[in-house]
Amino acid sequence: MDVLDILDRLVAFPSVAGKPNGDIAGWIEAHLAEQGVKVTLLPGPEGDRSNLFATIGPADVPGYVLSGHMDVVPAGEPQWSSSPFALRRDGERLYGRGTTDMKGFLAAALAAVPHVAGMRLARPIHLAFSYDEEVGCRGVPHLIARLPELCAKPLGVIVGEPSGMRAVRGHKGKAAARVTMRGRTGHSSRPDLGLNAIHAMAEVLSATVSEAERLTHGPFDAAFEPAYSSLQAGVIAGGQSVNIIPDTCTLDLEARAIPGVDPAGLLAPVNARAEACASEGFQIEWTPISAYPALSLPQDAALAALLHGLTGEEPLAAVSYGTEAGLYQAAGFDAIICGPGDIGRAHKPDEYILASELAACQRMIEALGAGCAV
Repeated sequence: MDVLDILDRLVAFPSVAGKPNGDIAGWIEAHLAEQGVKVTLLPGPEGDRSNLFATIGPADVPGYVLSGHMDVVPAGEPQWSSSPFALRRDGERLYGRGTTDMKGFLAAALAAVPHVAGMRLARPIHLAFSYDEEVGCRGVPHLIARLPELCAKPLGVIVGEPSGMRAVRGHKGKAAARVTMRGRTGHSSRPDLGLNAIHAMAEVLSATVSEAERLTHGPFDAAFEPAYSSLQAGVIAGGQSVNIIPDTCTLDLEARAIPGVDPAGLLAPVNARAEACASEGFQIEWTPISAYPALSLPQDAALAALLHGLTGEEPLAAVSYGTEAGLYQAAGFDAIICGPGDIGRAHKPDEYILASELAACQRMIEALGAGCAV
């Protein structure tokens, strides 16, 4: 199968994050087994979805990991011009959910396998495909924890998120959480007898806005846009009717942190303000939603030099979006981003990738294999 055939099969799996992924993981496992590649499915604690790890070459010597995720965001938008889970070609453009983020990279890696497997590799190339990346990188930590039993410590991890096939050395870290405020309901004519959860949450929201403004004053890292860490309230919900005292309100928050700043720590002042409402009789729940650390690969790292040679372009210092690369680095592995497509096409109707981008990615992976050959 060529890269387009493989992408067609991958897109046809509606592997939305948070759902079982046995179909797509099973197909990839079978496809790789046909190529004589050793594959290990790694079930997650959820019981209905798995990570996948495969090795081409000797597993007991250091090599390189090609990392990607099998899940996609939902595709319920009515603006799609065709079925999001059926690959549609229009000239160079290949439309479908996940074509850019990031089944295009998976397809290129799988298409390169027969060529790479035919080489005598002195260093292995591993495929590490995760689940539930799109809901907070929930699957890959379980895969990373199993790496010591699956292979020698890798020399580097290439995370194939869409970067226009230009390597990227850094991204911000992220932490998200939900605050739930519980008060006491009643008729709106007697506010003295209730506890208005929305009013209390307004204080928490005010603290969020104040902290967001404070962060604009630094610290700074010029590699990023914006150059500072950020905090925002993304979703707020509460109440039933204008004449009912609302007894529940929820607020979803997100912090994005430059390297060297703990993203979860950016949420701490908001958490403290929420907890202060307990003294007024409210019950407060703080529920983490997702978290991953920043990525910061040094400019002189060997992995950066490798990708410079493979792509012909100097790696970019940083991008604004986040990836699993920060988790690999936090676990002690050098990691870098490089994959086909443009992040600006992701998470929207009529997502697409170019056939030429897939071909370029496949060539890069085959060149990586050649560099690992005897």
